[in-house]
Amino acid sequence: MVTWMPIASPFVRFADGFVDPALGFCAGINFFVFEAALIPFEVTAFNLVLQFWTDKIPIAAVIAFVLVCYALINLFTVGWYGESEFWLSMGKVILATGLIIFTFITMVGGNPLQDVYGFRNWDPSKVPGAPFAETIKTGSLGRFLGFLTCLIQASFTIAGPDYVSMTAGEAVLPRKTLPRAFNSVFYRLTTFFVLGSLAIGIVVPYNDPALLHAISGAKPGAGSSPYVIAMERLRIPVLPHIVNALIMTAVFSAGNSYVYCSSRTLFGLALEGKVPRFLARCNGNGVPIYCVAASLAIALLSFLQVSNNAAVVLKWFVNLVTASQLLNYAIISFTYLKFYYAMKAQGISRERLPHRTFWQPFCGYYAFTGTFIMAFVGGWTVFLPGNWDIPTFLFSYTMLGLAPVLFVFWKVVHRSKWRRPEDVTFFYKEREQIDLYEETYVPQGPSTVYGKVAEFLFV
Repeated sequence: MVTWMPIASPFVRFADGFVDPALGFCAGINFFVFEAALIPFEVTAFNLVLQFWTDKIPIAAVIAFVLVCYALINLFTVGWYGESEFWLSMGKVILATGLIIFTFITMVGGNPLQDVYGFRNWDPSKVPGAPFAETIKTGSLGRFLGFLTCLIQASFTIAGPDYVSMTAGEAVLPRKTLPRAFNSVFYRLTTFFVLGSLAIGIVVPYNDPALLHAISGAKPGAGSSPYVIAMERLRIPVLPHIVNALIMTAVFSAGNSYVYCSSRTLFGLALEGKVPRFLARCNGNGVPIYCVAASLAIALLSFLQVSNNAAVVLKWFVNLVTASQLLNYAIISFTYLKFYYAMKAQGISRERLPHRTFWQPFCGYYAFTGTFIMAFVGGWTVFLPGNWDIPTFLFSYTMLGLAPVLFVFWKVVHRSKWRRPEDVTFFYKEREQIDLYEETYVPQGPSTVYGKVAEFLFV
């Protein structure tokens, strides 16, 4: 959708234009909450990473320092954000690539112990229950619940490819660059996630006592990483500290990105009158200062870890974020189905689209059904006997309960109309502007260092 109609705030405006303005309002608020909730999650994680080296610094001081840094980077100029994100993101790539290489070298015997451990941790005779471990129940049901638990955790990490669409309103030649960017991001993220998950299962068994203790007790920093546990077992010095430093840059970078994305989402809602108009005010550098302030205000929830176990706080935010982003994907999928049938009703061939996916509309229905169901499954453990926990329930299901309320509120107050397929305009005026822009565009090379490096690596 966004490659044909590259507009700003696509999640919100596509839901507006193809479904109902009420769904656009619901999608916008949900996406803002999702992005904003990730900020305190990353701040909490940053504190854990720092404690790998020292626990002498007060938790509140670390949180305050990180939030002040985010404010300085995001309030003054977008150039600071772009430059800082480029260099910080390089650490993520180095970390992911390095750990995959580390796994391969050590599993074939390249370690101080010369232990050729290979796929030992997948062998049921050596690791009972591997590779499909049981949880809560035994037998086939227990293995299914184990798989479901992993699937819920994986749902937390699916965000990423959708962020590319947020650049549509500012990208150069979006109809040419965005399809390439979507394909590139999809395959690269898939490669890193699949190989990363494979590597974790190789370096340490699922029932490793040190790993279980690190997860339940929120062991500081990289000490909770299966890679560091493996490094310590293999008696590899120094490397855990390097891994910790790279994890710290990755965590800080992620939180910085979420401040930017959440504030710009709120800014887009303000421009369209879906939230108070004063939030659309910008400073001299064009930064929506009130939106940034609102995002950082929500980030103050990271102070919850001052009086609670950090592992518990992280779990709360994981539950909130997972439900919100699954709901966001469900809305995107439903919006696409309405877009698909609107094109069909108006006789517009899909061949006109700069980027087309296969097996449609089946994939649209599959994505909508899967993400919608998983959004409700995320907090299922609180309904087990003896597992009821009010904070976990609220963090897991608040947005699912709030979403229909937001939809009905906008529908009743503004009397918005459900879009009929034959009445959809497909953002005709915006498409005309993009047509003119592409016809008159004069190519220019990147002027900054990170722009030149990015062009070399990704174009």
